[in-house]
Amino acid sequence: MANPSDLPAPSGPGRSPARHAAVAAGPSATAVLVTVATVIAVIAGTALLGAGAGLLWSSVAPRALIVVVGRGSASVVNPETSAFIAADGWFTLLTVAGGLVSGAAGYALAVRRNGPPAMAGVLAGGLAAALLAKWIGQRSGAAAFNHSLAAGHVGLLLRDPLMLGGLGVLMFWPLAAGLVAGSMELISQRPWRRR
Repeated sequence: MANPSDLPAPSGPGRSPARHAAVAAGPSATAVLVTVATVIAVIAGTALLGAGAGLLWSSVAPRALIVVVGRGSASVVNPETSAFIAADGWFTLLTVAGGLVSGAAGYALAVRRNGPPAMAGVLAGGLAAALLAKWIGQRSGAAAFNHSLAAGHVGLLLRDPLMLGGLGVLMFWPLAAGLVAGSMELISQRPWRRR
């Protein structure tokens, strides 16, 4: 009985022996490097978008008014302020918008050509962007606030630095990016499924 590897590859349209051997060998090293470089570029580009979102969040989000009551301690002037909730709302809005943009751009530039690894890059980049936006937004103005608070000038009014109320909002960026890129992939596959 003949060994299956000794049998010639079937011939016909699109089934040349050279193509059969190339498919059996797997992707070339160049293709793997291009895919890895694309995934890294998607993550880095999305993270840069997250830095911009963090700067925008720090400039548009409302901050609660704080009064210094002693060295190193302060109280909120209006305990019923909605500034904390509004700041979380702005962060959510900016991360969803960033996810929509990065998901569409990630699909157009990477996922369409490189498939699942690029989609993983879109999701990882979305999480990195949300973390970077949080870090930049919360650091903005924090040093000046801490310095003024440490000085302890009683009665001094300050604006509270931004702080997210929970970590769940960090998932909105990758979720929006994944939904957009996945939907675009699904829409692009529909004509082929009908045939």
